[in-house]
Amino acid sequence: AQGHGAKGDNIYEFQIEFLEPVEPKPVCRVTERQLNITVQKKESNWWERLTKQEKRPIFLAPDFDRWLDESDAEMELKEKEEEKINKMKIESRVPKDPFRHLKKGYLVMYNLVQFLGFSWIFVNMTVRLFILGKSFYDTFHTIADMMYFCQTLAIMEIVNSLIGLVRSPLAPTIMQVFGRSFILFVILGSLEEMQSKPVVFFIFYFWSIIELFRYPYYMLSCIGIEWKPLTWLRYSAWIPLYPLGGLAEAVSIIQSIPIFNETGKYSLALPNPLNITIPFSFLLQICLIALFLGLFLNYRHLYKQRKHHLGPKKRKMK
Repeated sequence: AQGHGAKGDNIYEFQIEFLEPVEPKPVCRVTERQLNITVQKKESNWWERLTKQEKRPIFLAPDFDRWLDESDAEMELKEKEEEKINKMKIESRVPKDPFRHLKKGYLVMYNLVQFLGFSWIFVNMTVRLFILGKSFYDTFHTIADMMYFCQTLAIMEIVNSLIGLVRSPLAPTIMQVFGRSFILFVILGSLEEMQSKPVVFFIFYFWSIIELFRYPYYMLSCIGIEWKPLTWLRYSAWIPLYPLGGLAEAVSIIQSIPIFNETGKYSLALPNPLNITIPFSFLLQICLIALFLGLFLNYRHLYKQRKHHLGPKKRKMK
């Protein structure tokens, strides 16, 4: 090493001939105060002394904070061996899942199919609007079939969470799947008057953009691959997209209320002397409140996930 001391710049070097063989590549770490070189023995046994020469070199001094006598060293080695044996016993007790590869293959295929479906929706809508100059008003008639397929298939996410195939919490999954299904099948699918409104474009577009990042992330996670830009997009894109998507869904519910009132569709007539009818619009108003409550709960859940995956990593204390 080259260093500057009382006598100016000098080259410093030393040689140690160890008592027994050591690993040829030591580990070096430079700090502000010193240079630490860790030399590993080839065999973990007790040495009578450090060097072949009996007399210790004058430049060597023991570090008593790390000093071990022979009994301490033997105890430490024994503890390490016991820890290794216990770990092997615990691992042998854990039953191996014979269907592990089958489950992984199913999850990869599911996420791949959903990704391809929502990619088709996103590309089709983008090309039709921005390249071909088509209007907002025919979105439902051109995209609905694929959206029906993807959203029906999304019910499997509830099943996967319910049987423990994935670690996703059940409540947020149910809220998202049933919330979207209600908008798609009840609000848009059952009312022809709603299918030609521009709000359909924004609902489908926001849904598809979110899933363009979510499903590839889960697909790669199934096979143990993490791509950091995709991870960042998965846990960051929802910040603007979820409120925009929730707002579009709320607009569709508000626009459908007068239509349901006029047609009386899905209204419930109770068999009683007063001849009371509960309009479906009353349920829609409750759904509107539930939509914003669910959006808040989902937002909080995703924020915790983002903090877990993208937050600063805590360093382990040695």
